Amino acid sequence: MNKTGFAFHEQCMWHDTGPCSVFDAPGGFIQPGTAAENPETKRRFKNLLDVSGLYATLIPITGDLATHEDLQRFHTHEYIQRLAMISDKQFGDAGACAPFRQDAFHIAKLSAGLAIATVESVLKGEVNNAYCLTRPPGHHAESHQGNGFCLLGNIPIAIKAAQAKGLVKRVVVVDWDVHHGNGTQEAFYQDEDVLTISIHHDNNYPINSGSIHERGEGRGFGYNLNVPLPAGSGIGAYQATMMQIVEPAIDRFQPELIVVACGFDASAMDPLGCMMLNAETYGWMTKRLMVLADKHCGGKMAMIHEGGYSEGYVPFCGHAVVEALSNSPLHVPDPLGSDIANWGQQSLQPHQQALLSEIAPLLNAIR
Repeated sequence: MNKTGFAFHEQCMWHDTGPCSVFDAPGGFIQPGTAAENPETKRRFKNLLDVSGLYATLIPITGDLATHEDLQRFHTHEYIQRLAMISDKQFGDAGACAPFRQDAFHIAKLSAGLAIATVESVLKGEVNNAYCLTRPPGHHAESHQGNGFCLLGNIPIAIKAAQAKGLVKRVVVVDWDVHHGNGTQEAFYQDEDVLTISIHHDNNYPINSGSIHERGEGRGFGYNLNVPLPAGSGIGAYQATMMQIVEPAIDRFQPELIVVACGFDASAMDPLGCMMLNAETYGWMTKRLMVLADKHCGGKMAMIHEGGYSEGYVPFCGHAVVEALSNSPLHVPDPLGSDIANWGQQSLQPHQQALLSEIAPLLNAIR
């Protein structure tokens, strides 16, 4: 088995987005309900790890709150101050669809701090690889505002902290959350040392974000890749994306660390996505990246939890990923995996291949 780290803190589960249902706020004809981004998917994921016995084999990772210096490497001073002030009032919205209640800023700094600790544990060789299960998530957060349930950019903050300490230079971020990783894209858009790859549902969220034409700027041109898959993309499309785009891009870039923005909302059971993956596919994608991490990074890979909104199915997707990371003989069967795999349109479709064929030549810009 690998020495696999796992970062978790119960207080992150106490982050409260309020009764916003799947909408920004209740009111009018919108009945208050449980927020889509709520702790149950993450807590049930952790619970399954406990029940299976897999968690007992992992190495706990703890971390401090992210500091102002950590945050300001990505976020503006004005946004940090505004988020702190609104949080002190105990409720508000950090920007666009990022509502919260009491203690939000404190918990967001804890979430970012755990991401920092996870990346550092991997880079220092304390663990071979690691998973960071925290909330609020981070990949939509922009430098000047929160966005899409995200308050602080956990991954940009963690990578920039590690770079500032001289622990790493060249990093690849693979984001397979079903929504475009716009915040991570912004953080490294002019940076040739960080290759960002986002695999997402075309024009789902944020709207008008994540096209193949967004390739980076200045010295970072060519180091931002978007794979905006059509709605209904399944196992075949994701496998082809990994083999035709992600793996050759990483081989060209030769990173020192692979970071995964690990959302499970491309699963077939997710209420905020339109894709068709089963848990086994997440395990398969993890193993493919582990081969690349062994090849280029001495196995160094850190996975930071993002979205995923199916309370019943996220735990199985997450367990499959941690099984793969730890190379564990412990296995939890996917109760829906075979059924999902046998759905129609699971094989790679011609229109999906056409998109990948259009993206493939863009890899030539990577050096």
